[in-house]
Amino acid sequence: MGTTQPAAAAGLASLGGQTMGTSWSARVAVRASTDLHALHAIVQGALDEVVAQMSTWEADSDISRYRRAAAGSWQALPEAFARVLEAALDVARASGGAFDPTVAPLVELWGFGAGGRPPRVPPPQLLAETRARTGWQRLQRRAGGRELLQPGGLALDFSAIAKGFGADLAAERLRAGGVAAALVEVGGEIRAYGRKPDGNAWQVLVEAEPDLETPVAQLPPRVLALEDAAVATSGDRWHHFEHAGQRYSHTFDPRSGAPVHQAAAAVTVVAADAMYADAWATALTVMGAEAGLHFAGEHGLAARFVSRTPTGPVETMTPAFRRHLAA
Repeated sequence: MGTTQPAAAAGLASLGGQTMGTSWSARVAVRASTDLHALHAIVQGALDEVVAQMSTWEADSDISRYRRAAAGSWQALPEAFARVLEAALDVARASGGAFDPTVAPLVELWGFGAGGRPPRVPPPQLLAETRARTGWQRLQRRAGGRELLQPGGLALDFSAIAKGFGADLAAERLRAGGVAAALVEVGGEIRAYGRKPDGNAWQVLVEAEPDLETPVAQLPPRVLALEDAAVATSGDRWHHFEHAGQRYSHTFDPRSGAPVHQAAAAVTVVAADAMYADAWATALTVMGAEAGLHFAGEHGLAARFVSRTPTGPVETMTPAFRRHLAA
């Protein structure tokens, strides 16, 4: 059940609902006569479209049908699906495989997927066999990226990019519907455009997590000013398990086939759109705080890392990230 409540500030309204196993919200700049139910339907419709195409939890989604497709068959891709796959491959190439949309079999093997398996450390032989079924280099496209070959046994997982894309798509649809400015959030991934009615940029508090065990809560608050940009955060505090005294994150290193060892508590990325921010936050988490920070700095990425240390959390950020901090 969604919500459509006018906000206290004149010219702003708040919308909200459920999607992708989480919640979404939007703040929109509107006139008093605006039909908020129509705007709610625009956002919900965009997010429902993403679920219908990219959810591994839905048996009849496009991503699930691709997994079941016969070896050697070419599968037609909807426009949105093709856009996300293109971005995923961009980040896979640029990150040297730290991001890989074909990790679905590994995610399920370790017990983090839609299959319902309990978390576990798989035996080495089974891990090696599963890794052989992955690899973004195996993806072959034609027809301008609108057809994808199923070579046999290949499965996609867009969980590290789909929520960001959902925020982008909802924002695009709102703009097309005449909304001059909006901030859309889907499961923590944010896309903002335009300025608030008072002329100020949208402001977002990074990682305002109330969990006192989260190291981020011990750091000074960071407020980002977003005018036409997006922000996404990745880290190991959402889903993880411990085995034999070691912490295993739900974020996978596709290069090793295993969850990231000692992942950063949080990696936040600011980018032009939430799809790329989402994917890069994951890729940098996989790289690790030291290598990730170096990579982000070399490539001009706006990134912030929060790492656990024996003496408490340590925050590092690139110059590009600092430029987005509100004065």
